[in-house]
Amino acid sequence: MGQVYNLPNALDGRLKTCPTNCVTSDGQNLIWKSLIRPVLFSLPAEPIHYASMNIFSGISALPLARSMFSSQYVVKDSRLQQQVFGLDFENPVGLAAGFDKNARWIPQLASLGFGHVEVGTITGQQQSGNPKPRLFRLPADKALLNRMGFNNDGSQLAAERLEALEKKGRPENCCLGINIGKTKVVPLEEAAADYLLSFERLYPFADYFTINVSSPNTPGLRKLQDREPLEKLIGEISKRNEQLSNNPKPVLLKIAPDLTDEQIDEIAEIALASGLAGVIATNTTISRDGLQTAPEKVESYGNGGISGGPLSGRGSAVVRRLFAKLKGKLPIVGVGGVMEPADAWEMITSGASLVQVYTGFVYGGPGFAKRVNRYLLEQIEAAGMRNVAEAVGSKSEI
Repeated sequence: MGQVYNLPNALDGRLKTCPTNCVTSDGQNLIWKSLIRPVLFSLPAEPIHYASMNIFSGISALPLARSMFSSQYVVKDSRLQQQVFGLDFENPVGLAAGFDKNARWIPQLASLGFGHVEVGTITGQQQSGNPKPRLFRLPADKALLNRMGFNNDGSQLAAERLEALEKKGRPENCCLGINIGKTKVVPLEEAAADYLLSFERLYPFADYFTINVSSPNTPGLRKLQDREPLEKLIGEISKRNEQLSNNPKPVLLKIAPDLTDEQIDEIAEIALASGLAGVIATNTTISRDGLQTAPEKVESYGNGGISGGPLSGRGSAVVRRLFAKLKGKLPIVGVGGVMEPADAWEMITSGASLVQVYTGFVYGGPGFAKRVNRYLLEQIEAAGMRNVAEAVGSKSEI
């Protein structure tokens, strides 16, 4: 079991003083931004992450609570539905890996309106990750800096947890992705076997898998993005995928935003040749260019990847280049810098069939997926399109 934290009484006090106009148009968002988020952001990032989700999980366990959340946050509209890499998605907005590392909160997160939830990164062996503190907010940049290091319970415990969830009943209309990575103590030359350990244990529960070779927080991991080790890794997983089922699971590759154009092109070639189902672009960045946060403060947090606002332009640029190289033959999941609903539309029109959020959700609150989906519907209607699939790549050239 993970640690349980309690929120301070200060939050209760703020809510009691909420003015009457808090519940006018988009009142939930106003309450979040003006009352709840300031309290949460005054506390250390990682502990409050678990505290808030533990409280939310407790509330969700009450009779009818989860259906009440779904009625508030789930946007149902056939124009948002798509079939991507053989799976049916109710809407294109998903939760990126990293938020629910241990597959603890899938039903609760599904009730907040996400069309898919990607759990992990999960490694073959349990590991504690890097020393704490290791998660920091950069409010001036609307960003997070993390050097978590794939802290997770390991694939065996995750499989047991997911098996229990299957028996209770998985959330309807929410696809489950499982993101797998390399255990830190496993040498690079043995990486494929470690990925396969997680892949096999978690296989019965995933709608799709993501191979994570792009986190900056596990030493040497990004070397697996080089052609030779990447082709070997994908080949081993693809072979096992075909052995395990007559209907193999979709396998995606998650790449870094810090790749050169030539490296992106090479990965597109590998993806097309290797049987991958799609590409997720992108992970966090190691770049510190253009940050508004004082350099000495950022430096004090240590090495790690940055997500959120600083990736807005780079994320969509990588998606556009991939879309041009893949020529529509493989779908792209756009992630990185989706901080506002307009960022999701930019990702989709750049070539992403689906988008994922993490930092935007942290800053935007529980109604974020709902606001994004409503905005997408507005843009679809304004453009005279029939559905979101028509928007994919509409501002890119193939």
